Amino acid sequence: MGFSIYPGLEQVPARRRLGVEHRAPPKPVRCRLAQQAWSISALFMIVVVQFFNIPIDPTIPHEAVMAFPLSHSDKLMNIYLALAQYPILSGRIRQQMRRELFSSGAVRPNDFENEVRKLAVASQEREGLRNPLDEEPAEIWETRISRIRDQLTDLHFSRHYLLEDLEHIINDVLAERGIDVVGLMLSLNPELAPIDLVFEQAMTIERMPEEERANYEARLLETKVVLIRNLISDQLRYINVAKRWFSIADLQDIRVRKIGPGRIGGKAAGMLLAHRILDQVSSIPHETCLTTPESWYIGSDVFYTFMSINNLFSWNDQKYKTESEMRADYPKILKDFQEGEFRPDILQRLETLLDRIGKQPIIVRSSSLLEDNFGTAFAGKYESVFLPNQGTRQENIRAFTQGLSRVYASTMNPNALLYRRSRGLQDYDERMAILIQTVQGETFGQYFLPHGAGVAFSRNLYRWAPQIRREDGFVRLVWGLGTRAVDRVGNDFPRLIALSHPLLRPSTDAKLIRRYSQQYVDLIDLQENCFKTLPVDEVLNANYEPLRFLVQVDEDGFFSSLRTRYFADENKHLVLTFEDLLRRTPFAERIREILRLLEKNYEAPVDLEFTISIKEDSKGNPDLCVAILQCRPQSQLQITAAAALPFEPDPDDIIFETRFVVPEGYLERVDYVAFIPPEEYYRLTDMNQRSDLARLVGRMNAALEKEKFICVGPGRWGSSNSDLGVPIDYGDIYHASALIELTGEKIGLPPEPSLGTHFFQDLIEAQIYPLAIQLDNPENTFRREFFYDTPDHLSEWVNEPAKLAKSLRLVKVADYRPGQHLEIIMSDEKGVAIGLLRPDKPEVDD
Repeated sequence: MGFSIYPGLEQVPARRRLGVEHRAPPKPVRCRLAQQAWSISALFMIVVVQFFNIPIDPTIPHEAVMAFPLSHSDKLMNIYLALAQYPILSGRIRQQMRRELFSSGAVRPNDFENEVRKLAVASQEREGLRNPLDEEPAEIWETRISRIRDQLTDLHFSRHYLLEDLEHIINDVLAERGIDVVGLMLSLNPELAPIDLVFEQAMTIERMPEEERANYEARLLETKVVLIRNLISDQLRYINVAKRWFSIADLQDIRVRKIGPGRIGGKAAGMLLAHRILDQVSSIPHETCLTTPESWYIGSDVFYTFMSINNLFSWNDQKYKTESEMRADYPKILKDFQEGEFRPDILQRLETLLDRIGKQPIIVRSSSLLEDNFGTAFAGKYESVFLPNQGTRQENIRAFTQGLSRVYASTMNPNALLYRRSRGLQDYDERMAILIQTVQGETFGQYFLPHGAGVAFSRNLYRWAPQIRREDGFVRLVWGLGTRAVDRVGNDFPRLIALSHPLLRPSTDAKLIRRYSQQYVDLIDLQENCFKTLPVDEVLNANYEPLRFLVQVDEDGFFSSLRTRYFADENKHLVLTFEDLLRRTPFAERIREILRLLEKNYEAPVDLEFTISIKEDSKGNPDLCVAILQCRPQSQLQITAAAALPFEPDPDDIIFETRFVVPEGYLERVDYVAFIPPEEYYRLTDMNQRSDLARLVGRMNAALEKEKFICVGPGRWGSSNSDLGVPIDYGDIYHASALIELTGEKIGLPPEPSLGTHFFQDLIEAQIYPLAIQLDNPENTFRREFFYDTPDHLSEWVNEPAKLAKSLRLVKVADYRPGQHLEIIMSDEKGVAIGLLRPDKPEVDD
């Protein structure tokens, strides 16, 4: 039995179809109104299932679920929704509904009117009228009677007729007024209509003959924009591109794969748009050589539902707190989110999805509303979690929900909040959608990993040789999962590939080639059910199919291709160079074409995350499959009109000069230089002290918000390994104008071009110029007395702990030479960056 909003009203079993003497038992509803009913909400579906007490197997497809008969309560809800579309004609439609009820004998007119009055009086009592006949004016009583008559009409009709019968009545009433039903659907305002009707409107247009459809192309485009805005993104630059590529069928597929209300967010939006563009314009075979992972989406509104039912809204003000408060609170936030639970209907759909995926490894990826948009990449700010998915069903579900809640918690990550603050996005309602993808790769023994993964950029901002063409782009490529391509990790290196000259390396020295090759691989251990980082030589062996495309043999400083799968001394002579991948497969050409087409149709440079799979045919000819994981607009440095580089600058004016991978740029004025002396940094042997120094840099950064300053210090800033450089985050330096890394003897590793890492993306997006000075290179200049002997002003801006008193200095340029400032000129064409002292311009009286 279902519930009734009219207690005591009895159901009349005798029924007949419209215009037919006796009606058969209800059949599965397949009319347009019924199809709209199935999108009301997952929660309402639970009510339907409970009403009929139907145990639904989670593997039952959507089409089979739609074959279940609708409950009276479900039909009642949808009758109300259908009639709400006709605010004026609904009275006439309900008259026809009552006429059908009375003529069929389902309800007698007198009994119906008596019930209306009985319910009206009961409603008066509920509303506190002690003497209804005396206290309520006649016009209000008539309004009450009219509204209850309409409600009772809807209820009886839901009990005795199908939704398709209501559709017939509506069409008859519309026909009385000479209204074309198709025309009415086409006249619907998609901005105000329910999304079901917007889809119906679009499909009505697409079903038209070609000559008739031409008259409605503008309306089709309008409905497409409304659907993109509701399902995917409200960012105007994205919509402007996406509306030209998505079909209604594409949008319907997104809707079917989406769990819960809300949009699918920026990361999912970029991946889907890239695939649609390439699917239509690329010459690469799509079915076998250009793919995307199987993907599903959790709508952005589920994020707020999760926060609401777990009482997490108290953390919503984190974005307005100080940096120190954010960092102090985040461990508690992460704990609170991971203790949270999902709403039962959402959890049921997540379990069903996991059952469908089976034992495939998956990745849970952030896809916030602002992420991967024009000018706001949010690179690496939010979490992505690999899930091996090899445990029991309950273990996998637990790991799945924990991964989702961890992504949700990352919206409160201090680095993400500070990034939003620096970009003027602090007040935006940044909801988190989630992209769920199967991990791309192959099984090799107990491990799961792709043959290659990386990040590609359509514009090469930092060239290491003059013949490299910027417009052809570049790639950071690794073996295994792509995490090592986008993160600045440990003492490891990807292969840097200039796509205009793919075999041209930053260095040709054999020792440096080996030193700067990949040493570790990220993968999924299927046996131990975990994500791992392992030394390359522990994983590679002769049985790995694409081995000869990935490695070369180091023969006393000469690198040769692998000629046999049988080699002595295990793997110690193998070096991951990808040389034969670049020589023998269409890798460079294929990635270059993909980037060119995406940049052209995005109308902006792009960056792309991808994996590759290398296959060989029966004759041993290699082919390459590229899977697109992510696509977004590439961050760009704003090139200002630079001063001409002096042909022979005065040596006394030069503070620094470097020739290592220089961008094109110009900083007209720098008044302060934040300097970390390398020897003082490496005296901090405790990791906590180095972290404290990074936070001190962050406080200085906040204090100098309105000043023109640069940062100079040892090693790789932003590295996850503090032995290699200062472990700062983006939030610690985003007000700086440049970051200059120092290397040399006893100052860590030689500089690595960090092109393409998330940290590099942050610098470029914040217009922070990355530079490096090799102190051992005689061609470079570093004026020590400026950095070491000029007075330190740090204590005037922040309180520095005594233990860090010598670890960070703030140099005022005018102290070194009064009345002057630092000017930095960077020439990509000449391959040199120089910091010069320049006199201040005299102030002009008004």
